[in-house]
Amino acid sequence: MITKIFSKQEWIEGIKGLAEDYKIFVPAQDGEYHSFMPLDQGKEPDFDYQNTRLSAKGVVYPQSERMFIYSVDAQAPDAFIMKEAPKEFPPQAVVGIRSCDAHALRLVNVNFDTPEYKDPWWVRRYNATVLVGLGCNEPCSTCFCRMAGGGPFNKDVLDVLLYDLGEDFLVEALTEKGQEFLSKIKGGKDAGDQDKRAGEELSQKALNKMTPPLDVEVLRKKGLLDLFNAPFWQEEVAFACINCGTCTFLCPTCWCFDIQDEVYKKEGDRIRNWDSCMFPLFTLHGSGHNPREHKFQRVRQRFMHKLKYYVDKYGDGIQCSGCGRCVQFCPVNIDIRQVLELMKDFAQG
Repeated sequence: MITKIFSKQEWIEGIKGLAEDYKIFVPAQDGEYHSFMPLDQGKEPDFDYQNTRLSAKGVVYPQSERMFIYSVDAQAPDAFIMKEAPKEFPPQAVVGIRSCDAHALRLVNVNFDTPEYKDPWWVRRYNATVLVGLGCNEPCSTCFCRMAGGGPFNKDVLDVLLYDLGEDFLVEALTEKGQEFLSKIKGGKDAGDQDKRAGEELSQKALNKMTPPLDVEVLRKKGLLDLFNAPFWQEEVAFACINCGTCTFLCPTCWCFDIQDEVYKKEGDRIRNWDSCMFPLFTLHGSGHNPREHKFQRVRQRFMHKLKYYVDKYGDGIQCSGCGRCVQFCPVNIDIRQVLELMKDFAQG
């Protein structure tokens, strides 16, 4: 596999030169925060960022997506017949994604790409995407990626990994797809042993700043209904929550969606939109009954899904990448790490 050294400006010019081969998404300043934006929008990439407010999940799984189109004109020969909306799946690359967000895509993948069921749009976009990671030299105080099974320089899922050495990037191809991407970038030079050691030292230094990995066996062994009926959900967790949905909207591992029809004149669209278990309408039945009528039930659902249901079903750690967005942006300071401790303490009690 290729490992090269680029000056930062040389790297930026190099990825700009790939416009004919890939649709490139980069972190760019977007008002007060950073977002992943297409490189062709005139925004300069900013790799000196900590993390974007929204993850790059939307590149593979859009917030809103036209699934089908149809006509409601009774006189039309194809009236009321659903047709797949036109879509394109060009090769694309997310350059500068953090390891936690790449790890999150793997967690979402278990929902959309299974042996029994495959979402064709997710699968085609995911397979068409090159993930170029940017190692995290200085994790935020709200980050806990190592605890969630990853790490600041975790290579899981990534095709390429960047190490920020100050003036230069050490760029390491990790997969054949990453090697193909890196081989198309002009410039750079082969990395020497000293450069590689500097990258390894950065990685280890950042890892040492993080909370050790979580032992999920404590959660797995505790009975599901015992945790479900624990008193702390209402007494200690849900009291402050205002059900704004910020945590689930920003979460890179949330995969829930709703499907709605929109009709304008005689043309209709069937659209898939991100949804949130924190909203009162999420489980509202057609009968009017809502099994999660009360706020604490919705809050409990969010944490039980990520920290218990997923653990029991997949045996693959927790359904959380430790990016810390929900901690950072919660308006009432609910911290998933504290909820996890409550669950662990209860399970061990």
